[in-house]
Amino acid sequence: MFLSLVKKNLLRCIVFACQGILLIDPGSASTLVPHSDVCVPPFSMIFPFCGVLLSISLLPLLLPKFWHNWENYLLFGWSLFSIAMFYSFAGFDCAVASFLGVFFHEYMPFIVLLVTLYTISCGLHLRLQTKITPTKNVLFLVIGSLMSSFIGTTGAAMLLLRPFILLNRHRVYQVHNIIFFTFVIANVGGCLTPLGDPPLFLGYLNGIDFFWPLKYLFIPCLIICGPLLGFYWCLDWFLMRKERSRTNQSQSEQTQNHTRSGSAIALDGGINLVLLFCVIACLVGTGFIPESPALQLFGLPITLNQLIRDGGLLTLALISYKITPEKIHTQQNFSWTPMTEVARVFAAIFITMLPINLMLQAGQNGPLAAVLELTNSPHEAFVYFWLTGIFSSFLDNAPTYLLFFKMAGGDAADLMNNHHQTLVAISMGSVLMGAMTYIGNAPNFMIRSIAKQNNIKMPTFLGYMGWSCSILLPLFLGASLWLFW
Repeated sequence: MFLSLVKKNLLRCIVFACQGILLIDPGSASTLVPHSDVCVPPFSMIFPFCGVLLSISLLPLLLPKFWHNWENYLLFGWSLFSIAMFYSFAGFDCAVASFLGVFFHEYMPFIVLLVTLYTISCGLHLRLQTKITPTKNVLFLVIGSLMSSFIGTTGAAMLLLRPFILLNRHRVYQVHNIIFFTFVIANVGGCLTPLGDPPLFLGYLNGIDFFWPLKYLFIPCLIICGPLLGFYWCLDWFLMRKERSRTNQSQSEQTQNHTRSGSAIALDGGINLVLLFCVIACLVGTGFIPESPALQLFGLPITLNQLIRDGGLLTLALISYKITPEKIHTQQNFSWTPMTEVARVFAAIFITMLPINLMLQAGQNGPLAAVLELTNSPHEAFVYFWLTGIFSSFLDNAPTYLLFFKMAGGDAADLMNNHHQTLVAISMGSVLMGAMTYIGNAPNFMIRSIAKQNNIKMPTFLGYMGWSCSILLPLFLGASLWLFW
């Protein structure tokens, strides 16, 4: 009875909010500048975002049943609380314009891209038949990391995760495989081209040469990947030896299956590879369309390239879903559960992180001025790496990259030639440190959801940070001291 009343009241709140949005005078909203000094929020408005982080990190660990039953309501509550705080500070017009701007210009493109890559990648079924060893697992991660730079971290992760799980399905210890898969393929591997990760693509759209990341980030990528993969091989070898006595029968069955089968590698649903390259072409091609407003929606300009990009991506997703045989979706355990989980968690994150983004955009005039002042240091590149990385670990790494790119001058030619170390630091911080948390990069959360679907007991938010802090932080610290100090 109580739960049904809560659901009914929440539904009324949503309807009321939608009615309020529809009654906005577009003319008055269009005169607003949501990111101006007038709408710079006070530091106290960081509280709802901290509430979201604490909820998704602590409650699954301390109150798992409560979190399972009330997750959606808590996230929705923190979102409403953030909107209410912003409304009390900035007024109705500024609040509506700001949150609608986040929805149409940031959240929707983010979700559309994820839905498209998820749908198309799930239409590809990669069958690898081999007796797994630590060396083969490392080779798999190396190939996957290279693919990440050309089809994006999300595309590579969704294409390769299920085959990687199937290869190791007889293993007793599987969590470490998913953790390092997230580190390498979903994050580090995307730093060699602008197609690999959204921050680098933004850099490309702002004048950075297409091959600049390959030239300047290849060595830093090796410095990170080498020790990371070396440590993974040692850990996998140790755990495989530890579990060998418990898995002799399963390994024997696996070997017999491989012997009966003809080929070692097979790919079903190959037409989706064409669609995957169409996604890349759509993302790159629309970057050359002039940013001319196509229409006004609630006073917000929706540009022609955004309409073409998002419409094209959704069309490709629909084509993939329709032409992919049901057999492949069954083999891939395809469902919308991972996407819905990502959509609702990141909806709360995008809403509650808006005040923090506005504080950062205010620069020296905002409440985070003392933090941003750290960039005026003799070790500028070192500071840029850690500031960009820390914010990218908890906020969307694409706007974080763009913010610090502009703080460093925003002149692509100057940064590439005269201050390339600073640009390397900003690029590395935004791409690599997305691996520090589940919410640092969108594929991280999707990987966790799919792994749980496959009965792999993944660590909680804090548990994952235990892995990332103990493995990645020392590596990042050593690499940053070597490269930037």
